[in-house]
Amino acid sequence: MSEQNFDVVILGAGSGGYAAALRSTQLGLTVGLIEKNKLGGTCLHVGCTPTKALLHSAEVADVTRESAKYGVSADFHGIDIQAVTKYREEVVTSKFRGLTGLIKQRGITVIEGEGRLISPTSVQVGDQVITGKSIVLASGSYSRSLPGLEIGGRVITSEHALELDFVPKKVAVLGGGVIGVEFASVWKSFGSDVTIIEALPHLVPNEDESVSKQFERAFRKRGIEFILGTRFQSVTQDDNGVVVTLEDGRTIEAELLLVAVGRGPSTAGLGYEEVGITMDRGFVLTNERLATNIPGVYAVGDIVPGLQLAHRGFQHGIFVAEEIAGLAPQVIDDINIPKVTYSHPEVASVGLSEAKAKEQYGDDKVTIYDYNLAGNGKSHILGTAGSIKVVRVNEGPVVGIHMIGDRVGELIGEAQLIVNWEAYPEDIAPLLHAHPTQDEALGEAFLYLAGKPLHTV
Repeated sequence: MSEQNFDVVILGAGSGGYAAALRSTQLGLTVGLIEKNKLGGTCLHVGCTPTKALLHSAEVADVTRESAKYGVSADFHGIDIQAVTKYREEVVTSKFRGLTGLIKQRGITVIEGEGRLISPTSVQVGDQVITGKSIVLASGSYSRSLPGLEIGGRVITSEHALELDFVPKKVAVLGGGVIGVEFASVWKSFGSDVTIIEALPHLVPNEDESVSKQFERAFRKRGIEFILGTRFQSVTQDDNGVVVTLEDGRTIEAELLLVAVGRGPSTAGLGYEEVGITMDRGFVLTNERLATNIPGVYAVGDIVPGLQLAHRGFQHGIFVAEEIAGLAPQVIDDINIPKVTYSHPEVASVGLSEAKAKEQYGDDKVTIYDYNLAGNGKSHILGTAGSIKVVRVNEGPVVGIHMIGDRVGELIGEAQLIVNWEAYPEDIAPLLHAHPTQDEALGEAFLYLAGKPLHTV
């Protein structure tokens, strides 16, 4: 059995793993990067990137249908799913080539194959043992299901949904979180009838309640049906479709059932528990500095309890590389990591919701301002409705920003800087926001909270 030695060995080359690899080599450490599939992981190949390409195709379809509204003569003839797939695959292939070239350029050794942790300092890949002074576990996540709900046939996950070579006439979506509403949005734009089933009281239930309610109104206006506060019971399928039964006895007939109930940690059979790493329901437990209970072994990304977001994994990877190199990087709490849902309309948020802020600071210690995008020129030009909600501590910093409307995801950069830097509205109010941009909506909200509203009363 052959052996290779590195300063850092990383198990998994998704967002967390490859970020850890790139930053480690930048800091002068040698890296062995182990991956059984393709560099880039879920996000690049079957998650963030390809789904956002689909959503862009969906946006083009919607704009084409409404082109006369903007004085443009265009006819919508339907969706060429093969051409959509070609466009999506071209985007992914381009990003994959770029990442592969960057990894090679940085001198990172990529070990192809399935790795298994066999000691606190080594990973076995086939007949090789890869040894590192530090180990980073970055094995990612998978589309999970519910107990007794078997994936197969017409019951599919998001990975299967990406590969469909037809546009279904009618789809049921189990789960009203980010993945569920993004696919629902795509399919509705492509011409499908869609019904979402969500056990919690709201769609996008992890967002501020006011945003969830606006989101539901927008989906209702688009003709997307949804059933809230009701649990799934069972599904049957035949050659023609599926019949979904809910706990209250209602049934939904569709061609397909998309199961979008979240993602589980990919840790089974990788040797973590055998080596003695503390686990909880498949997740790897770490301290706030992403160290496991075993010295020298770290974990990043979706296998660490908390938000399952590619950019969180990316930040984790950079953090751990700097931690290993002795730079003592700053911890970023999950609450201050930006979130974006790329449906139509988009949702973007960072920091505490109104309810959480009042719970933490007290009802009378928090001020809320909700700016309606109807007053924003660029939003009017784009034809989008929505709002920007800012949560501040009285005579203190902004602790939460919650946005809904087309393209508001592009505003999250400023929002997350404000929340993470604990800025006061009075700090931001003097700063200019270019006109006409949607960014001005943030500016207006801060002007209001600083006591000098310009366009609002």
